[in-house]
Amino acid sequence: MFITHNDAQLYTVSFGSGLRTLLGLGGWAGSWELWTNPFSDLSRTWRTVAYDHRGTGATVAPAESISLETMVSDVFAVMDALEIDRCVLAAESAGAAVALQAALQHPQRFSGLVLVDGMYFWPPPNENDPFLSGLIGSYPATISQFVDNCLTDSDDESVRRWGRQILMRAPQESAIQLYKCMAGVDLRPRLHEILHPTLILHGESDKIVPLAASEWLSTQLTDCHLHVVKGAGHVPTVTHPQEVAQQINRFFEQHLS
Repeated sequence: MFITHNDAQLYTVSFGSGLRTLLGLGGWAGSWELWTNPFSDLSRTWRTVAYDHRGTGATVAPAESISLETMVSDVFAVMDALEIDRCVLAAESAGAAVALQAALQHPQRFSGLVLVDGMYFWPPPNENDPFLSGLIGSYPATISQFVDNCLTDSDDESVRRWGRQILMRAPQESAIQLYKCMAGVDLRPRLHEILHPTLILHGESDKIVPLAASEWLSTQLTDCHLHVVKGAGHVPTVTHPQEVAQQINRFFEQHLS
């Protein structure tokens, strides 16, 4: 289904009918599909919801509308449209910045957080940023290299092909704006305000966001648990989905019972 919010039509999916709801966010130019495999397990006992954020998948939105602020606003638009009063908010990679900002804005709407290889700090823009130059000058090749860097733990060409297809559905202009809008984001000074039970998952061999980032994050949150996914790269939701689902179930059985 599509949920219309301001100038965007947000493609949204919902599975299961559990009493608890988990809302999943993708990262950078990754669509909701990054949560497909964990949802196969989680939807047995949870209501699982996800959507293609601006610039990704089937969602339709002008590239110029993409910002951290609008993406945070979209979280609440989806929740309101689906009559979700409160949920666990789960996010992968750059989606963690959106999830954390949403939790800071309206903490009462969330019963917990899941941050997977999460990004909460990104240095200010760099004029000589090679990745940005690649997105501008050689988009398909740069996307392919990014997928390879994400999937250091998988030699399965079908998974790599799926990853490229997911990211290439993001229009070049939107992918660039999604990257630019995160430059300079720094939520470190406010992390101590996050009081929600938080499960932090991180791939041991992540080449995109270093494990040290989640290790430090775990020292800043009041109520959290860090689980390192052994051997995993940047997207354990894709390469280790059963372990991701198992950890989510285990953590929130203890915190939401």
